[in-house]
Amino acid sequence: MPSEIEREIQEAVQKRRNFAIISHPDAGKTTLTEKLLLYGGAIHQAGAVKARRDQRKATSDWMEMEKQRGISITSTVLQFEYRDFQINLLDTPGHQDFSEDTYRTLAAADNAVMLIDAAKGLEPQTRKLFEVCRLRGLPIFTFVNKMDRPGREPLELLDEIEQELGLKTYAVNWPIGMGDRFKGVYSRRQKAIHLFERRSHGSQQAQEDIIKLGDPKIEEYLEEELYYQFKEDLEILEELGDDLDLEEVHAGKMTPIFFGSAMTNFGVQLFLEAFLEYALRPEGRNSSVGVLDPTHPEFSGFVFKLQANMDPKHRDRVAFVRVCTGKFEKDMTVSHARTGKTVRLSRPQKLFAQDRASIEEAYGGDVIGLNNPGVFAIGDTIYNGQKLEYEGIPCFSPEMFSYIKNPNPSKFKQFQKGIKELREEGAIQIMYSTDDFKRDPILAAVGQLQFEVVQFRMLSEYGVETSLEPLPYSLARWVKGGWSALEKAGRIFNTITVKDNWGRPVLLFKNEWGLQQVKVDHPELNLDAIAPVGVGMEPE
Repeated sequence: MPSEIEREIQEAVQKRRNFAIISHPDAGKTTLTEKLLLYGGAIHQAGAVKARRDQRKATSDWMEMEKQRGISITSTVLQFEYRDFQINLLDTPGHQDFSEDTYRTLAAADNAVMLIDAAKGLEPQTRKLFEVCRLRGLPIFTFVNKMDRPGREPLELLDEIEQELGLKTYAVNWPIGMGDRFKGVYSRRQKAIHLFERRSHGSQQAQEDIIKLGDPKIEEYLEEELYYQFKEDLEILEELGDDLDLEEVHAGKMTPIFFGSAMTNFGVQLFLEAFLEYALRPEGRNSSVGVLDPTHPEFSGFVFKLQANMDPKHRDRVAFVRVCTGKFEKDMTVSHARTGKTVRLSRPQKLFAQDRASIEEAYGGDVIGLNNPGVFAIGDTIYNGQKLEYEGIPCFSPEMFSYIKNPNPSKFKQFQKGIKELREEGAIQIMYSTDDFKRDPILAAVGQLQFEVVQFRMLSEYGVETSLEPLPYSLARWVKGGWSALEKAGRIFNTITVKDNWGRPVLLFKNEWGLQQVKVDHPELNLDAIAPVGVGMEPE
């Protein structure tokens, strides 16, 4: 018989649902996040992403630069309750320059919601993030957004997902009309039509009429052409479409599809309720002692994100921890796998974007914030009981490089602190020259916007003006075997050698031709576009 604490953990895990939203920029991800919070009762009025003066700003976009530009540039965690469920929503940046932050966040997710613009269909960043989800075996739920605007035919979008991503599709609800003629959606779960009433900017929950299929009142609400188009589509779905198979959904082979408009709230509540029914509860995770189920009685978790200065008044540093097993309790003492030290976890926080509240306990699937006085690094495992480590989180190859310089010697300490903290939180990769006379850090980024964010934050959070000196390289490759393998190779042309956070050798190339030439000249060198996973190592 399970003990009382084991029953408590089992019941808590059954109520948890954890998911990340992935999309191409401008598909409406932050808007959908806001509307899920609105329906979950976590906020009373949804904010606009590009806020007018008289509107709230989006809850999930808390950083000053996000508010100014109307884009998401850092992952946030939003926790709220809906009915009997405890939901952990991981909001990720859509902008490709911050895809590494998204990769890390997906390591903490149990499900992914793929958001697609109805007019554009699958876009490059969505495809790239889908591949990460596939590698992690995450169940994928698709929300086709912006149905209140002109877009592509729904059947065409289903076909594109099946052909390009190799996923089976099952339409959980089906749109009635599109653009100005978008009237609502038909729920195949409920066998009912939900007709929506438009609200100003969708800031309040949408009013709706629910009509059962077969009710003669349908023809009073819908134009004849729309009604017959809907009936024809439904017949095609029933005859040619796949049946819903939750085993295939949970294995990442089938995606349930929902249609709606996050801006006007059409279909958002229907999506949330079906998602909670179909989504995977927190699952077991692979560790150095095998796969551990979240109901395992001993507490364990891993750090997937660090964030400095979420509260500028207190210059705080927060570690985002995914609880994997057992029960977390405030003030508990845990072991830190990388350092072997014991750490007391005082001041744990429930995260809600920039806002936080103290918590007493958490369970598998939850994400908590811990005060981080320089103790934690991304990928760290904390645990009680038997020693274990969860799989680390890799770094991906950057494509732009630039020295960052501090022109004001009196700001030396602030400059060093800012670089150290931004490096720790993984806002950008930082490398160093092997030439002792070149002390300036090298920023290594996926895109230009990352450089702008670092400079903005160095000035706004640390009071340091900085200048950049671009380097003419576009590829980075880590040397497997480390410095000894590099020494054996002898002199290498068409590249320079730098070292990463952990002091490991990285070769920088100007272009693909230079990389291929080195591979031909030095076949014994084993080069990798993904950094060796940094578990058990502390950055220099």
